[in-house]
Parts: sequence; structure tokens; C-alpha cells
Amino acid sequence: MWKKISKSMRNLLCLQPNRLLHRNEVLNETLHGANLDVQRVSSPVCLEESKPCMCNHSIKNLESVENGIAIEHSVGANGSFAHAVINMIGMLIGLGQLSTPYALERGGWVSAFLLIGLGIICAYTSHLLGKCLDKNPKSRSFTDIGQHAFGTKGRVLAATFIYLEIFMALVSYTISLHDNLFTVLSGTQIKVTWAKLSSSQLLTMMAVLIALPSVWLRNLSSISFISSAGIIMSLLIFISVPCTSIFGGVKPNHKIPVLQLHNIPAVSGLYIFSYAGHIVFPNLYKEMKDPSRFTKVSIVSFTIVTALYTALAFLGAKLFGPEVNSQITLSMPPHLLLTKIALWATVLTPMTKYALEIAPFAIQLEHNLPASMSSKLKMIIRGCVGSFLLLLILALALSVPYFEYVLSLTGSLVSIAICVIFPCAFHTKICWDQISKPLKILNLTLVAFGSLLGVFGTVSSSKSLVQSLRRRAHHSA
Repeated sequence: MWKKISKSMRNLLCLQPNRLLHRNEVLNETLHGANLDVQRVSSPVCLEESKPCMCNHSIKNLESVENGIAIEHSVGANGSFAHAVINMIGMLIGLGQLSTPYALERGGWVSAFLLIGLGIICAYTSHLLGKCLDKNPKSRSFTDIGQHAFGTKGRVLAATFIYLEIFMALVSYTISLHDNLFTVLSGTQIKVTWAKLSSSQLLTMMAVLIALPSVWLRNLSSISFISSAGIIMSLLIFISVPCTSIFGGVKPNHKIPVLQLHNIPAVSGLYIFSYAGHIVFPNLYKEMKDPSRFTKVSIVSFTIVTALYTALAFLGAKLFGPEVNSQITLSMPPHLLLTKIALWATVLTPMTKYALEIAPFAIQLEHNLPASMSSKLKMIIRGCVGSFLLLLILALALSVPYFEYVLSLTGSLVSIAICVIFPCAFHTKICWDQISKPLKILNLTLVAFGSLLGVFGTVSSSKSLVQSLRRRAHHSA
């Protein structure tokens, strides 16, 4: 019976979806984070009756049918529990780790409770995304969940915030590249007579131009291979801080303030950015052999990451005190070999991110180009648009070189929505009739909390950013 159905289904005309990157590429999606490379993914849909496509080119097999709903299971979904935990941790550890000591010093040691609390909330919202995917097995991405909850408006809103987070995170990465490259190559002087640019700006331009050809790569496996180095770089940075205390002779004897309430809004943006990874969690869920264990994966992963962030925050703040930089690598003793390794790791990380992070923009553009257009012309257009985006990111990073304010703005404006507000809103809307009243109150309370935190954080970081730009313009005049 099934063979007959399969044969007839193969004869139907099907719509091929945009295919998600191979699992190894998905696992390297980190933009905060965050970790962050996403493209629209949906189940193949046949033209007849909008049923799941069972063509021979489909990557799915029909596992069972209950109440007329096709339940799909990915053929390649064989990820173990340990594998999923490692991958989720790899997605979460990223750019945000550089700023946790600075955030703790500015907010006071009491703000560590906010860091831990946000970690617990983000673990809970990760669990909610899994529940949303349970409700609709055809949903395969963050934007699919948005559409399931609020229709086309939900998809558009989710996609807008995803792309905005990717773009703003890349600006932060480039600012970090600028700051660390100038430090690691201190003393290097470059002058161009016709360009009124400093040596640090010229060095940053050269680094970005070296990375520019990577955005022309059309083979996503090659892009993923380049980006996989970014995870190793992040781990090197993480390890270098405690090693500075152990081998570098720096004593952790500075006193951390108890609480600086006026800095909490901006600090919250830095903290929440550190947990930004939710846009790829649905992909990780779908890759699991046993998706029912996704909640446990979230709990274990966020527990480990929160503990690491908290330990790094306290250690960095104790080591460097009020002088701690918004990027911990810039506070480390410059003569130490460990510092040089950490600086170079911070410099190389953005260069490994550009191609994979810009890929979703380019892929979506290529998908929307006329089918009659030659593949060569599509590649040229895609490459040119990718290059333009990268140069625009470079221009913004050089114009607004304030890492802590841009990162805080990204966290408060975008990451809080993706990590807290949207998952709670999606789950409440999708599961309204199935969840208890206390759970509804909890979700709505978190939506309100996230909204308030986002508004106050956005206002605070924007105000600081504008003031810094005014001071810079005043000094230049």
C-alpha cells in the first residue's frame, strides 16, 4: 500500500524549498551568539492539496500519520544528547564572552544575578521553542514558528529581527577586529596621502579586504569550513583569561562594586547578547535523534555556559578592576604570549564569520532572481551584494567604533526579542488552549519583562552612543 502511495506521490509536481545548510554548517552558526546564520527553511510542499512532498529528492521520510497530520522525521537526524549539548554550547559561546567582565564591573557584583537569571530565562525559552516545534512537525526554523503563531506577519517580523541581529553583530565583530588588530600590531604606522584615515582604520580595511573574496564563495561547505575556525578561536579566548592569572602574575585583588543601578539597563544588553543563539535552536532540535530530550539539552547547555560566563566575569573584574576594557583581551598584559594568542584569535574570528553570516542575505537574493538568469550572472550579483554589505558593515564599524555601546544596543534592541519576547509570545499563541493559566501568566510576564528591559536598554545604550559620537566630533573639530 505504501509503495503505491509513494510511487503516485513522486509523480506530483513539487516545490523544492530553500535547503538548510548541512548540519556542520548549522552548528557553526554563532552571531553572540550569535552564532547566527539562518535562512528560510520549510517542508517541501506539493502543489496538490498542500501536503508534504514525498518526492524521491526529498530529504524526509514519512514516519507516521496521526489524525491526518503528516509527521516527518529527518533522515539525517541522528544527533546524540552529548552531541547536541556540545553543539548548543558552541553556538552560545562567542563575541559576548569578551564583555562579561566589563559588564559585571559596571553593574556591580549583584548584577551577576541578572546574568544568571537571563541564562535561566533563555534556557526556558529554548524549551518553549521545542514545544512549538512539537505542535507543528512541519516547522523547521525560527521563522516557521513565527508563521505558525501569527501567520505571514509573524514570519516577516521574525525574519526582520534575525537579519538585523546578524547585521548588527557583524558590525560589533568588525569593531572588535579594529580594536584588537591595532593592539596586536601596535607601533605599525600606515599612511595614505589621499585618505584621511588613521593607521588602525587602514589596518582594519586591509583585514576586511582580505576576507572579502570569501563572500563570493558559492559552495556553502567551503564557507562552513572557514567558519569552523571561529569556534576554536572563541575557546582560545576563553581559556586565555584564567591562564593570565595563573601564569601571567596578575593578581585578582580588585574590589568589585556592589551595585551600580544606573548602569543596569546597558549592562542587561551585554548580558542578553551573550545568550543569543535561539535562531538556530530549531535546526538543532530537528537534528536530534530523540527530540524529546531537547529540554534537557537546553538545561545542561545553559547551565554550563552560564557558569562559564559568571566565572569569567568575576575573574576578569577581579583581575583588572575599574580598568577592565569592554573587551577582556585588551586588558590583558600585552607582553604575555597568552595575550598575543588571545588578540590574534579575536582578530581572526571576525574574518572567519563574514562569509557564513552574509550567506543568508545572498542566498535569499539569489533565490528571488529570475529563473531565466544565467547562473554566472546570479553569482556575480550575489557576490556584488555580499561585497557591498561587507563594505557597509566596515564603514559603520569605523564610523561608530564603540564596541560596548553597539553590542549593548544589539542585545537590547534585537537579541532580547529573539531570546525572550518572541519565544514566549509564539508559545502562548500556539498553545493557548493547552497550557495552564499560571504558564500563560509566566509567559506574558516574561514578554513584559523582556520588553521593559529592551526599551530601557535601548534608550541607555543609544544615549551613550550618541554622547560618545558627539564627544568624538567635538575633539575632531
